[in-house]
Amino acid sequence: MAMKKEASATSLAGLDIAGAFFAPIQQAAPPSPTKRHIKISIIGTGNVGMAIAQTLLTQDLADELALVDALPDKLRGEMLDLQHAAAFLPRTKIVASTDYSVTVASDLCIVTAGARQISGESRLNLLQRNVNLFKKIIPPLVKFSPDAILMIVSNPVDILTYIAWKLSGFPSNRVIGSGTNLDSSRFRFLIADHLDVNAQDVQAYIIGEHGDSSVALWSSISVGGVPILSFLEKRQIAYEKETLTHIHKEVINCAYEVIQLKGYTSWAVGYSVASLARSILRDQRSIHPVSVLAKGFHDIDDGEVFLSLPAQLGRGGVLGVINVPITEEETNHLKKSARTILELQNQLGV
Repeated sequence: MAMKKEASATSLAGLDIAGAFFAPIQQAAPPSPTKRHIKISIIGTGNVGMAIAQTLLTQDLADELALVDALPDKLRGEMLDLQHAAAFLPRTKIVASTDYSVTVASDLCIVTAGARQISGESRLNLLQRNVNLFKKIIPPLVKFSPDAILMIVSNPVDILTYIAWKLSGFPSNRVIGSGTNLDSSRFRFLIADHLDVNAQDVQAYIIGEHGDSSVALWSSISVGGVPILSFLEKRQIAYEKETLTHIHKEVINCAYEVIQLKGYTSWAVGYSVASLARSILRDQRSIHPVSVLAKGFHDIDDGEVFLSLPAQLGRGGVLGVINVPITEEETNHLKKSARTILELQNQLGV
């Protein structure tokens, strides 16, 4: 059931107003075929999907935005709600459908759809239901946009990014999970708040699994270009390792606190994903900790697994993984994070 943008028109429907309203100038050429039309599709119009849509629109990142969901009434309502804000936003064509053909020729497909956990349900059973859902989502996206980049936001993001990669048949650089990009933003905020500086002046990464086994790279944190732990040691300023551990636990608990207070997370995810979309579609070549095929990095050789590592993003997707020096302790934590995910993948039989 397609829901075109024209569906919201009333008395002007069917009239060629544009043809009568605008007269062409003389000796004009048709639009350049090299002008790029950027299209983004979002699969899933829940709280996260719509926060991403709203952020993409306000940041003028697409010429066309396609929404897909299994619930036609909610989907049409969300489409109309966004269309009605047209006078306050950069011009973007907004379409919606329960049919994946609406996503045709997308540059970037963002998947937020996922099964919700039933009370008492095991993590493994929830994962299996999400795998079954992805078997219905990924193949049609590939069919209609064979050159797109897939960005997975659904949780558990690392395993589902791996599933999307396998189902799509895409090269690994064109399948990306949102990973710990938001975790790292929370990390930077907490450090900045602790030091009373701007979070943009803090370089800090959370890597590994987007979850409880994530790894905080304390050895590579810098503030204003100054490595923070080396600075403290040179100045002989004592710090407790427990303080560092506490800050990392705060990062992990941030999402749980938001969920407990308002029922879900959405806005921070929206800004996080928009930052990834900007880096990819505008070929910014920025570094983001996102879920990528991690085999071969930091002695992760047990199997194919997606984990968050600081990666350079551009028009081709993942352009490379930055070789961040990490300590032996951090390497061991990262390998443990990889084993946690691989065990779940093996239990799923994927």
